[in-house]
Amino acid sequence: DSVTVQLTVKNSGDRAGDEVVQLYVQDVKASVEREVKALKGFQRVSLKPKESKIVSFKLHKKALSFYDAESKKWVVEPGQFNILIGRSSRDIRLQGKLFVKNSP
Repeated sequence: DSVTVQLTVKNSGDRAGDEVVQLYVQDVKASVEREVKALKGFQRVSLKPKESKIVSFKLHKKALSFYDAESKKWVVEPGQFNILIGRSSRDIRLQGKLFVKNSP
């Protein structure tokens, strides 16, 4: 019912700073029209110079679903979903894939 996405953020600079890490989900082949990238989580991370931190996001089933008006329920279709991590939707720095199988 859920999956955890983890990544490491590092401050490579000489000053402390903050970064907002955003997680987007992209349904590669949906049967209905969906947004190109859907923001599903974000976290602000404060880092000292040269410090690294692990950032975790927990994606629940609903983060991959859409509301089907005909069946009047939320649906998660099988297939590939791209997991996109960045500073914004236009500044993606890391990508991964998630595959959903048919439920028995």
